[in-house]
Amino acid sequence: MTTDSCASSLIIGGAASSPRAPLPTLPPLALYIHIPWCVRKCPYCDFNSHTASPVLPEQEYVDALLADLDQDLHAVYGRELTSIFFGGGTPSLFSAEALGRLLQGVEQRIPFAADIEITLEANPGTFEQEKFVAYRKLGINRLSIGIQSFQQEKLEALGRIHNGDEAVRAAGMARQAGFDNFNLDLMHGLPDQSLDDALSDLRQAIALQPTHISWYQLTLEPNTVFWNQPPVLPEDDTLWDIQEAGQALLAEHGYAQYEVSAYAQVGRPARHNLNYWSFGDFIGIGAGAHGKLSHPDGRIVRTWKTRLPKDYLNPAKSFQAGEKSLSNDEMPFEFLMNALRLTAGVESRLYPERTGLSLETLAEGRREAEQSGLLQVEPSRLAATERGQLFLNDLLQQFLN
Repeated sequence: MTTDSCASSLIIGGAASSPRAPLPTLPPLALYIHIPWCVRKCPYCDFNSHTASPVLPEQEYVDALLADLDQDLHAVYGRELTSIFFGGGTPSLFSAEALGRLLQGVEQRIPFAADIEITLEANPGTFEQEKFVAYRKLGINRLSIGIQSFQQEKLEALGRIHNGDEAVRAAGMARQAGFDNFNLDLMHGLPDQSLDDALSDLRQAIALQPTHISWYQLTLEPNTVFWNQPPVLPEDDTLWDIQEAGQALLAEHGYAQYEVSAYAQVGRPARHNLNYWSFGDFIGIGAGAHGKLSHPDGRIVRTWKTRLPKDYLNPAKSFQAGEKSLSNDEMPFEFLMNALRLTAGVESRLYPERTGLSLETLAEGRREAEQSGLLQVEPSRLAATERGQLFLNDLLQQFLN
């Protein structure tokens, strides 16, 4: 694998590019921590999650996470963390004691920003009031609660372990535990779901007054039970009606769409995810975690960690499964597949700041995308049109070599 990313001029999208420049400033730095166990694997889930044993190896896994982080420290010396995200799996299966030891170990290695956002994913079936009060005392200041639906028949079809009442109680318990910032995850396009079913779920979520709602369509992914045994999903016309009516309902109640499937109250977008979408940096630790780190000389390196928990915990095996330095010709697509998910896009200046490449490297693809009505004609911004948001894959094809 080569790390010489700027040895010669390249042609990207038909425009000659200059060699990649050193980055003027490094982007914000985040940390993603993957905890791969769930009570039960859901039939639609293609994430790296595994059914938990009766006793989780908390101590061993925290030790491994910190050792994994130690191996990445050389690449982030002198920087601070702006956000941390515990994803899974179901991170709320871990005790507050284990997460506390982990957070303390992380802060000893990398300083935290004064206003750091620390998010923990949780499922309603794992909510315990005392545990969540303890999480809040650790400095975890945001929850992302996996609701998916409030309707029993839909929850059963999705293989969820909680019921609708538990989902409602979870939001109340989060607030009682001191969380004034939390997200509800909700899906639509569920098996046999009608427009009224979908809007009922949304109304219930809105009534719980979360600061953020992630509302996304169920898709059938390879290597899942649903892929091999597909359920009956709504017709395309129904899916379109759900999307239009749902977006209008969310906007009516003050939830502004700022990303393809993310809606937030004013000032409450997920900072951790905004960092992903604006091509920021993130360390990824844990089984199967991915990372992306920029270097002052212009190199941008993606990493991925050993996937299976048993291998990740095996001292004879390496934490890191692989890495790749992004080449100049990969950079436009890599940057834009994130940035164009944002409904407002990003300022054009962010592209050279985060990639070390001139805006000229986007010129031909940008011109074609504007002419096709997929990209806004706005020199100071890179942003999809409403049509471009609907046909994002087609838009991104304009920037592939």
